[in-house]
Amino acid sequence: MRFPAAIAVATATFFTAGVAVAEEVSPMNVVYEEGAIAASLSGAAGNPATGAEIMNKGSGNCIACHRVTALDHLPFHGEIGPSLDGAADRWTEAELRGLVANAKNWFPDTMMPAFYKVDGFTRLGNAYSGKAHEGEVAPLLTAQQIEDVVAFLMTLKEE
Repeated sequence: MRFPAAIAVATATFFTAGVAVAEEVSPMNVVYEEGAIAASLSGAAGNPATGAEIMNKGSGNCIACHRVTALDHLPFHGEIGPSLDGAADRWTEAELRGLVANAKNWFPDTMMPAFYKVDGFTRLGNAYSGKAHEGEVAPLLTAQQIEDVVAFLMTLKEE
């Protein structure tokens, strides 16, 4: 049985109308609303298990400064930043996304790096070479990594 072209187009439109194709938001286009970021930066949900891994190593390494009881099996928790236990009870998902992306919007004097920022740096260096950075700057975490960390932080509730 063949459908007339108009019915085929209408059917395709109906089935795709409810599917939003979200695109990744570049660091230069992030919209902060009072420090919070309402929507996913990657257009996808975060993975809490991957977020826990990012909290421990690589460009995230959040536990170097923050204590997280859920990650007590990992060594070297820091005491520079506040404990992240109960983070999901203290902040909304949008607020946590904003804090991870650029905590200076909330706490101007924080030592926490802006994990999703690529401009506005003063005297950005090229690693430990003593030379100035050349070219474009990549964010410390990707949009999806931000979402993964936020998904993990959303699991941290007071017990």
